Amino acid sequence: MASSKEHVNYVIEQLNIATDGNVSSRAMMGEYVVYFRDKVVGGIYDDRLLVKVTKASEELLSGAPLELPYEGAKMMLKIENVEDHTQMRDLFEAMYPELPARKTKKK
Repeated sequence: MASSKEHVNYVIEQLNIATDGNVSSRAMMGEYVVYFRDKVVGGIYDDRLLVKVTKASEELLSGAPLELPYEGAKMMLKIENVEDHTQMRDLFEAMYPELPARKTKKK
């Protein structure tokens, strides 16, 4: 089941409230990659917001379920309450330095 565009719009809207407009998404094979300041923080898969496992995300989301976004992928942490703007801001800010820079396409 692919994520609905309405759900994706809602999640991105909530994340932008939390981060002063620094979140974007990009459609990819029926699902959506989520970027924070041009770094991949996670994605929306089957209407679930999942974030990468980093030291910061493990600490700030202790107890969050680990879920598989799709077959063959790495496990990711599920965000239960995207409306907790303080938690989302703190999480993304803490994860940002741990994330690799966005890869540029070679022409």
